[in-house]
Amino acid sequence: MTDEIERFTVGKDREMDLYLAKYDVLGSMAHITMLESIGLLSKDELSQLLTALKAIYAEADAGRFVIEEGVEDVHSQVELMLTRQLGDIGKKIHSGRSRNDQVLVDLKLFIRDQIKEVVQLTEALFHELIAKSNEYKGVLMPGYTHLQVAMPSSFGLWFGAYAESLVDDMQYMLAAWRITNRNPLGSAAGYGSSFPLNRQMTTDLLGFDSMDYNVVYAQMGRGKTERNVAFSMASIAGTLAKLAFDACMFNSQNFGFVKLPDECTTGSSIMPHKKNPDVFELTRAKCNKIQALPQTVMLMMNNLPSGYFRDLQIIKEVFLPSFDELKDCLRMAAYIINKMKVNEHILDNPIYDNMFSVEEVNRLASSGMPFRDAYRKVGLDIEAGNFTPDKQIHHTHQGSIGNLCNDEIEALMQKTLDEFDFGKVENAIKRLV
Repeated sequence: MTDEIERFTVGKDREMDLYLAKYDVLGSMAHITMLESIGLLSKDELSQLLTALKAIYAEADAGRFVIEEGVEDVHSQVELMLTRQLGDIGKKIHSGRSRNDQVLVDLKLFIRDQIKEVVQLTEALFHELIAKSNEYKGVLMPGYTHLQVAMPSSFGLWFGAYAESLVDDMQYMLAAWRITNRNPLGSAAGYGSSFPLNRQMTTDLLGFDSMDYNVVYAQMGRGKTERNVAFSMASIAGTLAKLAFDACMFNSQNFGFVKLPDECTTGSSIMPHKKNPDVFELTRAKCNKIQALPQTVMLMMNNLPSGYFRDLQIIKEVFLPSFDELKDCLRMAAYIINKMKVNEHILDNPIYDNMFSVEEVNRLASSGMPFRDAYRKVGLDIEAGNFTPDKQIHHTHQGSIGNLCNDEIEALMQKTLDEFDFGKVENAIKRLV
């Protein structure tokens, strides 16, 4: 039964900790640099430890880091490697910290890198959408309410709408970045340390904006950080899922508005006429899964009091791999949007004629007819089969078919991206390694 208990308690710890290996090394490098500054390590000891840690960092960065059988976690593995190489010096690195604040800082460093990648991939998709919006700004398509043909829209509006949605998603991600980019190191097991730790020094060394000041709150941030980041990921995923649904529907024979790239569709095993939009269907499912992530994290940590509990370990299993899924979906979406072909002759089909009814109502109202009378007249004309649409429309207000405001949307996105200040973090890590 002992083996069963160990299997149950260890679970996927080693597998999940491989995500954090190089970040654990970074945290240790900052921590021991601080320990030397307060007299807990000599300059020679620091030099030896940093040299050894840089080598371990290179192994982890290259994907060659291994947690050996019988070693509990990434923290123990790094310390074991140092002790094998440097003897008792390797045993000194844990002074003034706990595995609790180690994993906290590991997670925050990992999340920072992942947010950077997600933001860059989101920006790439954003530019693909803006480019398509500008390219097809003059091509009309039906707009729908209640899945009924409603009013004239355009591909400029459709592509541009998803671009602007990503801007709001980046605002959400920026908030997650700011919450993440605070240093928990030095909170130890959640109650600080009797060593005179210089927490500002490790904050600066690791490129954090500030620290999580209160040591109890630093520990309370475990789970809360993941939940908040998960909400920002879910926001992006919601945009992608809706885009994927639209594209799958518009690609179907009944619509025929767009054609997805052949390599992103698959044929039926028995129906030779059919191409299935598998990539976007999988994108939709994966993104719906990501939208469940905040609730999953919340349910794992929501009924816990302050302090550390092993429950929090399980959050890693759902949270850490989710970044790879979201990044894959962003790459696929950007590829498909780039290759997507648009049907420029949708409105040749008379089934869409009635969507110009509002244009006629507005024309009559502009000529002096009361709006309700104009509405009734056009409705009766349609019912009698006497409605002839004027497909030359002239929408000029901000954000409409004739005035997409794509330049303004791009400026808003750039302003948001500039606030992430990834360069500060990159420079700090380069100095450290």
